[in-house]
Amino acid sequence: MASEPKTATTFEEGLKGASETVAEFHEETNILKKLQHWLHQTPSAVPMIVLVVSVIVFAVLSQNFFKATTMSTILQQIAIVGILGVAQTLVVLTAGIDLSVGAIAVFSSVLMGQLTFRYGVPAPLAILIGLALGTLMGYINGYLISRLRLPPFIVTLGTWQVYLSSNFIFSANETIRSQDIAANAPSLQFWGYAIQPGGVKVLYAVFLMIILVAVMSYILRQTAWGRHVYAVGDDAEAAKLAGVRTDRIIIQVYALAGLFCAIAGWVMIGRFGSVSPTASTGQLGNIQSITAVVIGGISLFGGRGSIIGMFFGALIVGVFEMGLRLVGTDPQWTFFLIGVLIIFAVAVDQWIRKVSS
Repeated sequence: MASEPKTATTFEEGLKGASETVAEFHEETNILKKLQHWLHQTPSAVPMIVLVVSVIVFAVLSQNFFKATTMSTILQQIAIVGILGVAQTLVVLTAGIDLSVGAIAVFSSVLMGQLTFRYGVPAPLAILIGLALGTLMGYINGYLISRLRLPPFIVTLGTWQVYLSSNFIFSANETIRSQDIAANAPSLQFWGYAIQPGGVKVLYAVFLMIILVAVMSYILRQTAWGRHVYAVGDDAEAAKLAGVRTDRIIIQVYALAGLFCAIAGWVMIGRFGSVSPTASTGQLGNIQSITAVVIGGISLFGGRGSIIGMFFGALIVGVFEMGLRLVGTDPQWTFFLIGVLIIFAVAVDQWIRKVSS
């Protein structure tokens, strides 16, 4: 026992003169790393930069590009895709996917038209029923995904075909003509009306799209519900442990997406004038909305991105289509360049995600 103090004393003496400096670890802070962190914090920056560069390039190549009428036309062309993009953004932020957005939009428009002209329902009431049924279609998607634990891709691939075929069956492939709608149910074409400030035609649908983007951007960033949406997409299990009712959030997201798709269906009637079950949006709306989301910098893995970025993504597609048309290039180059942009956007997203890994 007498030897213990001696050992302790010897140990302390051995430490005399030893360095007392605590080890420090410095994270690499070069310019590339700072850029990576900034892009991670500002996901809409990349599409905004691409949009600005695209506008400048086409403005140089074509003198007609910077005209007010050209910009107005671009906004009108992306009105439907932009609203579908809002729906798709909500879903993708939860790490899901919705392949049925186009089918819900077309079916909702057909329901509004057929209820009015075949069944004599007043147009305003038919619109409300169409919006409600679109919401129900989205709710069904969310229920199958959250309650039955089915993969979003498989569920919405199936419901896309169910909704699209139901659209053809219910309508009997009948198109309701524009002049009939204008004469008997003009409220169906409301979003196709326009104002002309300074002689430039701007559809009401454009204002609707901008308002929806602004409102949902605020909700996602400034409300508890919006933060829960991001949390579910980032890590559903961690969100559940934190008290977030993940199943309820997923159902709400898909139901809200269904409502926005139904609104897009109503806009379709105004934009095209007629009600057609064979509208191309039924097949292409899914791809167009996903394209706007991906180019807009929203991560397909969920939990990162913004609706503002999606809006920039939709604008980029519109700018490319209009710019190449004015330059006189083969339209196939539009698909080529958009395809390159999609791959570029996913590659950038993977690089940015390394910040959080």
